[in-house]
This record gives sequence, C-alpha cells and structure tokens, in this order.
Amino acid sequence: MFAVDSADPTPIYAQLERGIRAAIAAGRLRAGQRLPTVRQLAVDLRVNANTVAKVYAELERAGVLATQRGIGTFVRDIPPPTPAATKRDRDRDLRPLVERLLADAAALGLTLRDVVQYLKSLETRSGKEKT
Repeated sequence: MFAVDSADPTPIYAQLERGIRAAIAAGRLRAGQRLPTVRQLAVDLRVNANTVAKVYAELERAGVLATQRGIGTFVRDIPPPTPAATKRDRDRDLRPLVERLLADAAALGLTLRDVVQYLKSLETRSGKEKT
C-alpha cells in the first residue's frame, strides 16, 4: 500500500506521511477506509513501530486520520474548507510540501528555477488537455 526507501535522504516518517496523503489524494484511500494497524504497517514496511505511530498521530492532529480506540485508524471525511480559512490553511499545508520538494530537488542538483520551469510546463500541458 505504501513504500519507503531507506536510500532516500527524506526521513522515513516524511516518506510515509507523504505516501498516505498521496494515496488519499489519488483515491486509493477513501474516507472511512481503515488503515493497517501501527504494528502491521511497521512490519510490512520494515520500520520502527514508533515511526508509524508518529505519522498516524501527526495525521490525526492534522485532521486527515481518526483513531477509534480498539477499532482502528481510519481516513477522515474532510469537509471542504471555508473560504476565510482557505488561504491560511493552504499556505500552512503547502509550506512543508514545497520545502520537501526543494530539498529533494537540491539533492538531485536541481535549482528553484528548474522546478518552477517544470511546474509551468505542467500547467501549460494541463491547460491544453482541458481544451
């Protein structure tokens, strides 16, 4: 379901958090779906259970997951954001994502300009697909 790469310079917990968020965004995990237990996911990924617990707790604080004692951890149904909170929340959510992207790009020898140009090319391609 999720993968982590010990050779990747990104910390394991960040890889796992990104993987869970990506699975939700891509629809591979849906609202109400149960996630593996901390222990089971740790065994499957061959990582420390404390790492998985840390990720689950962080995603629960962020409102992405909900844990029901004795039952399990589930993907929350996230309501659409209110307009007043949207920009603040978007900025808060984007900051760590962009920081990780730029750190990963720098590790590959890519510059901010390279990343921006690539993102602009995606935007251009996306616009052409819609027409």
